[in-house]
Amino acid sequence: MALLDFLFLGETKELDDRTRATLPGDFVPLSDGVTHYELNGPRDGPPVVLVHGFSVPYFIWDTTFAALAAAGFRVLRYDLYGRRYSDRPRLANNRALFARQFIELLDALKLEQVDVVALSMGGVVAADLAARHPQRLRKLVFVDPAGFDLGLPWPVKLLNIPLVGEFLLGVLGRLGQNTLLDSIAADFFDPPEGLWESYKRDYLAAMQFKGFKRSILSTLREGMLEEDLDLYRGLAASRLPTQLFWGEHDKTVPYRHAQRFCELVPQTEFHSVASARHIQHIERPETVHRLMIDFLNRS
Repeated sequence: MALLDFLFLGETKELDDRTRATLPGDFVPLSDGVTHYELNGPRDGPPVVLVHGFSVPYFIWDTTFAALAAAGFRVLRYDLYGRRYSDRPRLANNRALFARQFIELLDALKLEQVDVVALSMGGVVAADLAARHPQRLRKLVFVDPAGFDLGLPWPVKLLNIPLVGEFLLGVLGRLGQNTLLDSIAADFFDPPEGLWESYKRDYLAAMQFKGFKRSILSTLREGMLEEDLDLYRGLAASRLPTQLFWGEHDKTVPYRHAQRFCELVPQTEFHSVASARHIQHIERPETVHRLMIDFLNRS
């Protein structure tokens, strides 16, 4: 046990082989740990990988996963390290780690070249992959990507401070828990009835596995939510076909950054989504999925 692990009250469950045998989805060992994933759709369909954001794991893609599989794509979604049922390696939760996880997962599943659909912090992962491994990518779809000034509230900024972050998330567990839950609730504009309650239940269940809060703190402290416009300048240089969705009422990654993204990445096909905040693929699936499928199907 690491020195500060005892502070993370509420993390009572071990994520081991015995536990995984009772959990849904599939698991594959990679060099930095075991990754939890799900693969669906026709075996000969064009492969698409869904990359989730900062803390909500792959269930954030439920509707998109189903829509793309029904449209004939071979769809892969997975939990980033530190989230839900993937391992929590005692490593810096940074771009290098998440890029290595992505490429090793493709290799393990024998997927040579893929389209990527990325949400929020997943956009940082996707843009970084375009710089590191452009030959493995075909098209990119961004949904309210991070990598811009988020104007993070002061409770979140406090988590960056060593020991203070551990204390807030651990010893004052309910305060840290509520800070994370409040940030997720703010992603919704007008959620379907019962959806928030379902997400909250699943999210809290995942928080019980040891190492979650440590991973969240590491991700923050490694700058995964900080502004880095060079990422998107590099994406422009890659010339990869790019599509962008942004909710007009997004408060998590403010809507004003959509214009800056399009300036930085001129090849972008941009769609502004009305009556939506940060996760319009859930709240406005009839619009987002139709446009996304059309883009991915184009030669």
